[in-house]
Amino acid sequence: AHRAVGRPFVCECTLPASVPAPQTPLFHPLLPLHPDLAAHTVTQQQDAFLAFHRNLDFVRKFMKPLLIGELAPEEPSQDRGKNSQITEDFRALRKTAEDMNLFTSNQLFFLLHLVHIIAMESIAWLTIFYFGNGWIPTIITAFVLATSQAQAGWLQHDYGHLSVYKKSMWNHIVHKFVIGHLKGASANWWNHRHFQHHAKPNIFHKDPDVNMLHVFVLGEWQPVEYGKKKLKYLPYNHQHEYFFLIGPPLLIPLYFQYQIIMTMIVRKDWVDLAWAISYYTRFFITYIPFYGVLGSILFLNFIRFLESHWFVWVTQMNHIVMEIDREPYRDWFSSQLAATCNVEQSFFNDWFSGHLNFQIEHHLFPTMPRHNLHKIAPLVRSLCAKHGIEYQEKPLLRALQDIIGSLRKSGQLWLDAYLHK
Repeated sequence: AHRAVGRPFVCECTLPASVPAPQTPLFHPLLPLHPDLAAHTVTQQQDAFLAFHRNLDFVRKFMKPLLIGELAPEEPSQDRGKNSQITEDFRALRKTAEDMNLFTSNQLFFLLHLVHIIAMESIAWLTIFYFGNGWIPTIITAFVLATSQAQAGWLQHDYGHLSVYKKSMWNHIVHKFVIGHLKGASANWWNHRHFQHHAKPNIFHKDPDVNMLHVFVLGEWQPVEYGKKKLKYLPYNHQHEYFFLIGPPLLIPLYFQYQIIMTMIVRKDWVDLAWAISYYTRFFITYIPFYGVLGSILFLNFIRFLESHWFVWVTQMNHIVMEIDREPYRDWFSSQLAATCNVEQSFFNDWFSGHLNFQIEHHLFPTMPRHNLHKIAPLVRSLCAKHGIEYQEKPLLRALQDIIGSLRKSGQLWLDAYLHK
């Protein structure tokens, strides 16, 4: 094997701690398997590869030097026992989606989305400019800016998943602009975190989104383990109550903000840092004349406080209520269905969630433009029915309520194990 020179190449479909199937190439232990190097064999890792990469030829040149041999057929493999028929049917479904041109984006859709974000930014400034910095104009402006920030979050998600342009390079460039200049965050931080989540959703020690830093216990396995070990960092039987105090209010303005800034500095990611600085420069130049330095800082954090509620409720309604456990080594299709659920479609739900109400389809086809997800949904539902896999879809309000119900259930499991096991 050859060592890469310069900045390390980080593949979006990295599946940590995977063991290759028989007759598949062996690579560096923490790097994924890719189909172009073993065309005669199919594994779950290849589904991840196809799901995340638009330009297979470009990635191929990075992966070929990593080939160090093939695993003998008699060697143990974590891929054994997976449902080959589901895998075959899913690949046929992906081929159908390609034939339907569902991976081709509508450029006007994303342009209009960007325009409506910029329009909200303009309306916010005009509100303060014409009506002054009193309490009512300030609160109205904060809600408008929080809305624009939430929508910019959904838009950067599109570019981050390479779902807008055919060429990855243009997606990366616009992604840095949207997440950096419009939101003050880091594209590389988001990519590193978010693609781990997509590769292994709801898997402890692999999905960073279920690493709750001992603040919450999730699913059914973790609370019982904490209870048996008599771990009580917080009163988890009340986590469905203190969630309202430290979950939605603090995730973005406190935890994410600290993590983003520290990540850019520690990793010396000066390009992303420059984009983030451009956001803060623009914001403070715009609002310091109305609020002063301290007032503008408080105003910014109030906007993020509002946005954080929006972000947490929308992102958790699709995942936290689903199975959260250790690595089960399922096939790609089954693993995504176990960790995701949908919310019913409507114009409001689509806009409010950035089309993440089609979370199942998005996880199966991350590079598919979000405006096409509803077109593939009936076919995904049919495939689930064929193999007896539950396809969960629920109304928006129920999905939000289920977050609290899930936290309450996990908290009770912890309390029972803590007291009696």
